[in-house]
Amino acid sequence: MRNPAPLIATLCLGLLVVFLLLRPKTPEPPTPPAIPEKPAPKSPTALSVLAENPDWTTLEEYQRTISRDDFEKLLTEIFTTDDTWREFILIRDEQAEIITNSDLAEPPFVLEFATPDNTLPTPRLWKDTATRPIPPKGKPLSNLHIAIDPGHIGGKWAKIEERWFQIGEEKPVTEGDMSLYVAKLLKPLLEELGATVTLVRSTAEPVTPLRPENLTSLAAENTSDDPDSLRRFAEQLFYRTAEIRARAELVNNTIKPDLVLCLHFNAEAWGDPNKPTLIPRTHFHILLNGAYTPDEVRLADQRLALLKKLLQRTHEEEALVGKTIAETFAEISKLPAYIYPPGGNNVRSVATSPFLFARNLLANRLYDSPVIFMEPYVMNSTIDYARIQAGDYEGLREINGQQLPSIFREYAEALAKGLEKHYAQ
Repeated sequence: MRNPAPLIATLCLGLLVVFLLLRPKTPEPPTPPAIPEKPAPKSPTALSVLAENPDWTTLEEYQRTISRDDFEKLLTEIFTTDDTWREFILIRDEQAEIITNSDLAEPPFVLEFATPDNTLPTPRLWKDTATRPIPPKGKPLSNLHIAIDPGHIGGKWAKIEERWFQIGEEKPVTEGDMSLYVAKLLKPLLEELGATVTLVRSTAEPVTPLRPENLTSLAAENTSDDPDSLRRFAEQLFYRTAEIRARAELVNNTIKPDLVLCLHFNAEAWGDPNKPTLIPRTHFHILLNGAYTPDEVRLADQRLALLKKLLQRTHEEEALVGKTIAETFAEISKLPAYIYPPGGNNVRSVATSPFLFARNLLANRLYDSPVIFMEPYVMNSTIDYARIQAGDYEGLREINGQQLPSIFREYAEALAKGLEKHYAQ
């Protein structure tokens, strides 16, 4: 009989192999899902309220149009009030490197300076004094398109704007209505001198289609939940921001003037508008664009606007036109120059005239053309209040013991005379 041991060993080995193949496997721990890498968060670009992201390519057309010396002089002496600009603008011998947003990894915009053998003309959509054709005799404002922007809104909006006060039962003083009245007196005077004239507004209605209630949610992002604070801030966004931005869009895209005249009446603190404080002084000054504060320089949209104004050389034109207007207006109105309180960091005096100051206002910043921002008279002065209450009239009338013309006609005629004198030279 054959030895069965090898057969049994072979059978056992086969059974072991089958067992090993068929036994349940111990499950391996699952591989954890890959965690996607998050991109480094970008710092949001700092912008003004209601401002759009700035398009820095609009500066390309100003390449090699300004020298390094002129650029630095305007930047430091007119358009800024301290050295904050150095955080965003590096001036080298041949170019300026400008930080465009809060992401420092983004390459700066590079502006190349002009040189004596490579200086290009300054591109602009408005005609300056030096390049206007010689006007025909008696029409010094011909070939000149002027936009008149009556300040504020007036009408039912005057109280919201806080440009309204009333003494007893006397006529309310509303700046928006007064500036519009002057604009309508001024327009035919300028047209008689040859100008094309367009009113930015011709009624006491806003240019913007927005109303305070449309801006409540935006106001809630920038102020407390207190209902009164929320309402007031929404109203301010309406008349201070949305309204001026709508006017700027109209001026820049439709009217496209050579010069904008912003008409305002000045005022000092009057306290309760139903029991206002009257003061014994009056004065006059004109505002040109400039004097961007540190906080304004840090906002990308305002930094771009600053550079566009600087590169378009609007300051030279505003100072040139403004000087003649100021001298003529002061001579006719007898108004003294306003003196800004010392220590303010939002204004610069302009050396050519005691009546001229640089300030960064929304209107003179956003309007592409040169802007003459008028601030004559003081609505709550004892001198001018009496003239305002007298209303409009022809000739002279006794006001506070003096024979004086209508304050509205004096305003319009003195401004027209100043423009006539400037452009006739």
